[in-house]
Amino acid sequence: MIENPFLWRDRLAVQVATLFGAGCLPKAPGTWGTVVTLPFAWLVAQAGMLWYGVVLFLLTLLGCWATTFACRHFQRQDPSQVVVDEAAGVMVALLFVPEGWAWWLVAFVLFRFFDIVKPWPVNWLDRALPSPWGVMADDVAAGLYAGLCMTVLSRII
Repeated sequence: MIENPFLWRDRLAVQVATLFGAGCLPKAPGTWGTVVTLPFAWLVAQAGMLWYGVVLFLLTLLGCWATTFACRHFQRQDPSQVVVDEAAGVMVALLFVPEGWAWWLVAFVLFRFFDIVKPWPVNWLDRALPSPWGVMADDVAAGLYAGLCMTVLSRII
């Protein structure tokens, strides 16, 4: 029997949107999504900034695609299980990281802070843009806030 290709596509999209199940872990799925992204981001960073930028761009596009199907699957506008947006957001924050593993930890903490608190315009993007754009854009903006704070901190410290 031939499987319906749309069902296969929908299942793949949900897997991508949840970062292969990280978003389905109990308690703080956004934090889990951020945690599982760090080793991936480190590997991509080893290839250089050009490749990092390309992967980040493609991840964001893939995240928009996957989020569309995942929102339908979970029957919510911004389901907590969708954490591909956290992956894109933390990777934006990591663009600003100086050398050293401690800065990766700082990026992680700052990104989660801005993603949870959602200062303006992060909260506006979350509300104003339709899914999947709002789902992805607020985390990218939180990543920019975290990156800007790291830039300032790295100049002070």
